[in-house]
Amino acid sequence: MTTWTLSGALNRALHDSLTADDRVLVFGEDVGVSGGVFRVTDGLQTAFGDRRVFDTPISEAGIVGTAVGLCFAGWRPVVELQFDAFSYPALEQVIDHVAKMHMRTRGRVGMPITIRIPSFGGIKGKEHHGESPETYYAHTAGLKVVVPSSALDGYTLLRHAIADPDPVIVLEPKARYWAKEDGELADGAGIGAGRILRDGTDVTLVSYGSMVARAREAADALAEKGVEARVVDLRCLSPLDDELLQRCAEETGRIVVIHEAPRHVGVGAEVAARVMELAFDSLAAPVQRVTGWDAPYPPASLEDGYLPSVERIVAAAQRTVAY
Repeated sequence: MTTWTLSGALNRALHDSLTADDRVLVFGEDVGVSGGVFRVTDGLQTAFGDRRVFDTPISEAGIVGTAVGLCFAGWRPVVELQFDAFSYPALEQVIDHVAKMHMRTRGRVGMPITIRIPSFGGIKGKEHHGESPETYYAHTAGLKVVVPSSALDGYTLLRHAIADPDPVIVLEPKARYWAKEDGELADGAGIGAGRILRDGTDVTLVSYGSMVARAREAADALAEKGVEARVVDLRCLSPLDDELLQRCAEETGRIVVIHEAPRHVGVGAEVAARVMELAFDSLAAPVQRVTGWDAPYPPASLEDGYLPSVERIVAAAQRTVAY
């Protein structure tokens, strides 16, 4: 059995996609010669040449705009925007062109663009290096948004994203790049399907990205207190897996959503609304949210107090079980 890191599994996904389809291109800031800040593109330029894996100027809007133009010529671009907050200069291109071009051209031009963004906190980074940009992208009609939480699923989601005919945003949790997982790489479940990582009957903990590992830690702590918690990894934020959310609400009656983005208008609010619409009569308690605070991402010295902790998750689960 092979041991993979998320970074290594994503690298293999890019390698396999470049091998499988000559139309796939990989480009962005420092992805070629140096192999990327997080080594996700390490060795790809050597293997495939600088016409298929290449560096770009420091211009996120230019990177994404180039990808749009390449789609008109029949290519399948995979671009990296080096850090979460660095992706914001490209938002106009993403929202006005990447997400809308297929409809604007009445289906004549597809946008099979994959946009990789190292995202979220947990690495004690400086300002602009710990953002949670998921709500911007998930709210934009025309985009699919996926968030892997582990190495094997990172491979699966990136392969599906590159093969997808529509634009896909892949938010890669930086804090999980070096987390290890044993197993074999496979296609697995596609975009739009969540998964249950741990079963339980008392409450469901719903999360994505690096907070999935924290939810699993909280489930272990809850088990010691006699509470059996189910852990759900959303994997995909757009579209959401409504069937799985409904099933969990019906079977456990209690939902706690965990994410590190601010609480206000976060993904947790959308999950709570979906659960209410799909399974209101099955709920035994209000949906709880455990999130980052409604403040800009803090400096490294305050990061631990900003991110949802195991203790905060356990407390929320206990409140909803006792309701």
